[in-house]
Amino acid sequence: MRWEIALTQETPPMSMLRTFVTTTARRFGLEVHSYIPERSESAQLVAIFRHLEIGLVLDVGANQGQYAKAIRDAGYTGRIASFEPQSEAHAILLREAAGDARWTIHERCAIGAVDSDTEINVSGNSVSSSLLPMLSRHLEASPASQYVRRERTPLLRLDSIVPAIAGTHEPIFLKIDTQGYEAPVLDGAENILGKVAGIQLELSLVPLYDGQALWEDLFQRLSRRGYELWALRQGMVDPTSGRLLQMEGIFARQMDS
Repeated sequence: MRWEIALTQETPPMSMLRTFVTTTARRFGLEVHSYIPERSESAQLVAIFRHLEIGLVLDVGANQGQYAKAIRDAGYTGRIASFEPQSEAHAILLREAAGDARWTIHERCAIGAVDSDTEINVSGNSVSSSLLPMLSRHLEASPASQYVRRERTPLLRLDSIVPAIAGTHEPIFLKIDTQGYEAPVLDGAENILGKVAGIQLELSLVPLYDGQALWEDLFQRLSRRGYELWALRQGMVDPTSGRLLQMEGIFARQMDS
């Protein structure tokens, strides 16, 4: 896990402090940077939200609320709707959202292409859980991600849920963190994509889950729907070879789409 500390100014005293803090922090595996969109992923994301006038973030694959808490800490004050299929993670998610009137937690469910029910493979580290079988390349790069059990969960389409959540003229940002299940999530969101101004999702460079769509397919799919790539972030890296296995892509709808 990468930890980041943000410094908001670069005055001469702050520059000296930055050098000291940077040197000290790196001894503990921390990274210090200025809190500006050019240097901070959080600041960049909130800048994108503001530019797109986002009023609702759909947090698909919320796990324990890490993403929602991060965008709150970064300055996003709009509405968040989170979706999570794992029972233990969902219970924690409910506790994390308590007291935030603009953060709602949907009843436990997975998001996909049909309204049905299914089973999710729960991983030892929780965040690598998926509806798809995990491939050996993923497990070799992250042994803690090994599946430990399966759980039944409802499976719902965003097209079935979002119309009752979203406002009439409210631009939506769709974040998808479903461990290889990105394509079915998009399949079940065809009717609402017209209101989705931005999308953030994982882009795998190599197969990590059996049956997943890789980055080229997802990139082309979003391009055909009028989205442009606005940002790339480093994701999963094989610690032995240093090979990049996964990225995160942020896409925004073209203004004339």
